[in-house]
Amino acid sequence: MIVIPAIDLKDGRCVRLSQGRMDLETVYSENPIEMAKYWVAKGAERLHVIDLNGAVSGKPCHFDLIKEMVSSVPIPLEVGGGIRDIETINSYLQIGVEWVIIGTAALHKRLLIEEACRRYPKKIILGIDAKNGKVAVEGWKKIASIEAIDLAKQYEGMPLDAIIFTDIERDGMEKGLNFKATQHFARSISIPVIASGGVSRVEEIEQLLLLESDGVIGVIIGRALYTGLIDLTEATRLAKYSRLNRSV
Repeated sequence: MIVIPAIDLKDGRCVRLSQGRMDLETVYSENPIEMAKYWVAKGAERLHVIDLNGAVSGKPCHFDLIKEMVSSVPIPLEVGGGIRDIETINSYLQIGVEWVIIGTAALHKRLLIEEACRRYPKKIILGIDAKNGKVAVEGWKKIASIEAIDLAKQYEGMPLDAIIFTDIERDGMEKGLNFKATQHFARSISIPVIASGGVSRVEEIEQLLLLESDGVIGVIIGRALYTGLIDLTEATRLAKYSRLNRSV
């Protein structure tokens, strides 16, 4: 299990949204680069960076900022938001982004995912966000008719690195992760799953460790880190301890 701090970018700042609503933001830093360095100092092994403006507009809006972030920290970044063509994927990987997250395009552009996986195996992560089990796209503005699990199953067999599964009704609300939905999602596919949405206590990470056998390999945490409900150093130590125990 790996604990991944989230850095959401909106208008050049580090923010957190509530339930994905662009009008319900809390600004946590005017300097996302310093925020990234702070999480590294606290023990982060990886960062989850989302271009919120890009997710809504359909094209990257913080490319230069992300490029600077990549060169400023010694840990890998997974980046998403507005990535809907092969050129954008290539551009991000060329500047040193380790994994590219594709969300909205997973719903309508299967050929893009196939080509991306062929060119860049294990460098592509699908972001599947769900509301009441249904897929949410375009910065969570639209809810599709397809179930999140059914969409994920369409990509079985491709060399994806993982799927990030987010319950958007829990995201940014500090109400706790939807364990039942996450476990059901992970058990339904063979692709590794990164959990996301609503984690608010370190005890939830302990519970998530029980889902490793179901294919849950990591957890993204946002607001709870920024408000201090979860200490990243403690959470990372807990996850590392679990990895060490499995390797013995």
